[in-house]
Amino acid sequence: MRSPHRFDPELAAALPLIPEVELLDVDAARASQAAQLAEVVAAADTAGVDVGEVRAPGPPGAPEVRLRLYRPRHARGPLPAVYGIHGGGFMLGSPDVDHDWNLLLCRELEALVVSVDYRLAPEHPFPAPLEDCYAGLRWLAGNARELEVRPDRIALWGDSAGAGLAAGLALLARDRGGPAVCFQHLCSPALDDRLRTPSARRFTDTPVWNRRNAAISWDAYLGHGVRGTAGVSPYAAPARAGVIELSGLPPAYVSVMEFDPLRDEGVDYARALLAAGVPVELHLIPGTFHGAWAVEHAAVIRRATAEAVAVLRGALGR
Repeated sequence: MRSPHRFDPELAAALPLIPEVELLDVDAARASQAAQLAEVVAAADTAGVDVGEVRAPGPPGAPEVRLRLYRPRHARGPLPAVYGIHGGGFMLGSPDVDHDWNLLLCRELEALVVSVDYRLAPEHPFPAPLEDCYAGLRWLAGNARELEVRPDRIALWGDSAGAGLAAGLALLARDRGGPAVCFQHLCSPALDDRLRTPSARRFTDTPVWNRRNAAISWDAYLGHGVRGTAGVSPYAAPARAGVIELSGLPPAYVSVMEFDPLRDEGVDYARALLAAGVPVELHLIPGTFHGAWAVEHAAVIRRATAEAVAVLRGALGR
């Protein structure tokens, strides 16, 4: 059946190879994803990068937070750092999701990349995942000297739900007085639990991510019956923040996919940041759908990847 959406031809050709995300059976979805990612991680080329893991102190009363570290083997410190937060609708994923991407950033930027393994909803709803992310960021900044990291050059990076967590983390770190963040890089961010934007209403049949999955993920993260109601914290759904609440945040880069229910909330958030006086760059990537980053060979994705790396390079002073 012909798609009603004008996907980039290379992305359209790859669609049969991209698994759909099914969140109704979260245990099955996690098991399936873990099996797929295990193969990816096993086949990854780690040449020139030392990959290790540490356990950081968790939030008060919570378990330790696992962090995966990617260090360029021959780079001389002090290094800038990228603090990465994986996607997965708040319900799926681990640092394995971004393993290849983190290796790429480590090599291209000559930066320490730290990927946080936060607790997942619905077992651990807001604020647990965000607090885990904050605990990992505190560990990174607090151990900057030992890690040979520049504490003034720590950038946040996230994709999808991870980008929503990164945006919430930027707010939280500012309001708690640190750690300092020099940049926030938000890819296809999940920011608005209300799902009232034109793209959230329209894209009910798009690949990988659609309105139903978005609703399921927000219900898991916030708790059933909370989504769309008054009083949802901006730390959970940063689109809820007003202009005054957004002032003083670090500069941002926001990228959105054309045929994605999350598209318009990313555009709206970029505009809100601009209204608050925050420097922002916004890029709508044409012909794409949520998760199109996986089609690495497509020309549109190669261009977007090169731009994303260049933006981070500039933000980190590389």
